[in-house]
Amino acid sequence: MDLLNSTISKIRPLDEEAMEQARERQDQLTKPRGSLGILEELSVQLAGIQGKAQPQITKKVVIVMAGDHGVAAEGVSAFPQEVTPQMVANFVAGGAGINVLARHTGAEVRVVDVGVATPLDIEGVIQRNVRPGTDNMTEGSAMSREDASASIEAGIEVAEAEIAAGANLLGTGDMGIANTTPSSAILTVFSGAGLEQTVGRGTGIGSEALAHKRDVIQKAIEVNRPDRGDGLDVLAKVGGLEIGGLAGVILGAAANRVPVIIDGFISSAAALIAASLAPESKNYMIASHVSVEPGHKLMLEELALKPMLFMNMRLGEGTGAALAAGLVEASCKVLTEMATFGEA
Repeated sequence: MDLLNSTISKIRPLDEEAMEQARERQDQLTKPRGSLGILEELSVQLAGIQGKAQPQITKKVVIVMAGDHGVAAEGVSAFPQEVTPQMVANFVAGGAGINVLARHTGAEVRVVDVGVATPLDIEGVIQRNVRPGTDNMTEGSAMSREDASASIEAGIEVAEAEIAAGANLLGTGDMGIANTTPSSAILTVFSGAGLEQTVGRGTGIGSEALAHKRDVIQKAIEVNRPDRGDGLDVLAKVGGLEIGGLAGVILGAAANRVPVIIDGFISSAAALIAASLAPESKNYMIASHVSVEPGHKLMLEELALKPMLFMNMRLGEGTGAALAAGLVEASCKVLTEMATFGEA
């Protein structure tokens, strides 16, 4: 808990002076004011995050957290739990969707085992395993409060290591069979919305399985009664280890004044946890896209984040974050490289 508490204490408001200077430069660039839309808004946010009027992105890293879920035993996913370690191996081998898109936008990928049930001996995987998967949350807490805290602190440590190595833009990604179930549970707790709004088909389950998934989530919430005013309690009772790890990445980025791109549904569940623990961290988040998972739009509304991309994507892995990384970098270049009318 010490690392978590000290990290939260370091998260500060954005630099208003740098943001005002960035706005002034945007208004002087050789284009109509506001004509580049979100790119302009983003460059001002980045100025506030980095604390300088002309921010730069020099190293982009997508951190993919992997963990397993005891609730998979309830049959809420179209895929078996054995897929998690298989995909982790695919990530480090460079063959997954996230690898392709990260290469395209010049981002690096880091893969972290924060809670995979199967012991992994795979070169290239960062080992931060807190425990081998969560427990079945329909029968009690998914994990202890201590394990939830440890998963967040693992994410903080990984983020800070990447920042120390030069990363100044982080992205979030996930891997974990059945992880849309805890993500939907987290959204349901924080939003108070009905299960029809918060629970979707995940990996592509049918209508009967979807109804069962909603019943499973309702049971988990009734059994555990998570406290929506305590993000750590919500994470422990109905969350996941990789969700905690990603919340830690977000908090670690914010504490070090580094922007962090939020990927899809699972990453946004992590963002809800991070925002509950440190509301100021929302100012350091950038929403990459809106997923076709029905609850994702609601998540972004809860976080007051505007997605940049509308691509009907639902893969996870950090794919949306990788695509958006190029746009975040572009927003800086527009601000810093475009001539002002005075310069022209």
